[in-house]
Amino acid sequence: MSSLLKVNSELKAKVETFREQITSEAEHLVASFFPKKLLELDHFLKEPIFNVTDLKEIHSEIKCKIPEPILFTNSHDGIDMNSRKRKLGDDVPGEMMKCNGKLVDLIERVKPEIRTLIEKCNTVKMWVQLLIPRIEDGNNFGVSIQEETVTELRTVESEAASYLDQISRYYITRAKLVSKIAKYPHVEDYRRTVSEIDEKEYISLKIIVSELRNQYVILHDMILKNIEKIKIPRSSNSEALY
Repeated sequence: MSSLLKVNSELKAKVETFREQITSEAEHLVASFFPKKLLELDHFLKEPIFNVTDLKEIHSEIKCKIPEPILFTNSHDGIDMNSRKRKLGDDVPGEMMKCNGKLVDLIERVKPEIRTLIEKCNTVKMWVQLLIPRIEDGNNFGVSIQEETVTELRTVESEAASYLDQISRYYITRAKLVSKIAKYPHVEDYRRTVSEIDEKEYISLKIIVSELRNQYVILHDMILKNIEKIKIPRSSNSEALY
């Protein structure tokens, strides 16, 4: 069979070294990193930052003064007629309207955790895929377990990536609302909506960290329970005879 495709021996050796590195790293992740990480995230969820009783504590003041109303006199007094078209709030505020600092700090702590889960899942997924034997007729129960494990790892990767999209959408949505406040500072509903968006994001971040923890628990448990079939998906023919 090997004669059907000639592979450079040096490259073959390098690929085999790569496979061994993936195997070593993935086994360490499942046996040690995953359980440590789930405990770390569980501790994170118990920190005061995630146990705020009154969500008003995470509100951020939006500094945008309401401009004084513009008084117009008779046009014959020498006032430019174009000034009549000025609207309240057309002036751009001179100082920067900052983000919600508390949520930004929290997001900066959560984002690395999301990226870590994506990267580690990718490594373990590759390890399981490399363990899948060649396609044969029959005796595929172990292979189906490997494929289900790969599917679960891929799902976790996809969900974790969606958390990053969710954070980006929060910033975009909030920026649009703050822009409205800058243009219409006298409309209180825009300010209240920003507070609602901040509260929603705070709750979402707590759910995200909880989900990250749960995913480590599920992956660790699933792989350990099926480790024999994952590593040795097919029994030998001699064993099948007895």
